[in-house]
Amino acid sequence: MTPDATKPLPVPDELSAGYWAAAAAGTLALPRCSVCKQYALPPTAVCPNCRSAEPAYTTEPVAGGGTIRSWTIVRDSFLPGFADDVPYVLVDVELDAQSSIRMIGRLVDGVDAPLAVGHHVSVTFDALADGMAVPAFAMETT
Repeated sequence: MTPDATKPLPVPDELSAGYWAAAAAGTLALPRCSVCKQYALPPTAVCPNCRSAEPAYTTEPVAGGGTIRSWTIVRDSFLPGFADDVPYVLVDVELDAQSSIRMIGRLVDGVDAPLAVGHHVSVTFDALADGMAVPAFAMETT
């Protein structure tokens, strides 16, 4: 996908900077708590898994595969930057790296893809601007 500066851009903060830097490089990397070693997305000041107030997250690459749990077709653009993209599919994906981590992303295969709960997808990335990309997903062929 060609970078599109008219779309809203994520604003990385101290906790999410590693995630967004990895995405810009085409890698899915998740924040991992240094106390319980579980992933946390989004990273928060307190680990959602072990409740440590000092999770000292590290950002670690993961394979990026997952299972579709749900989806929706977006037919109306509520933000100007997405007007040329409709219709498109957003999928709710449970990541293989940790079942408690779910992500929402665009399905690059389009609205005519043969979707079903349980289908496996892999991560890809949509470039939004120089140095900024967001995770998206592609159906895997069996």
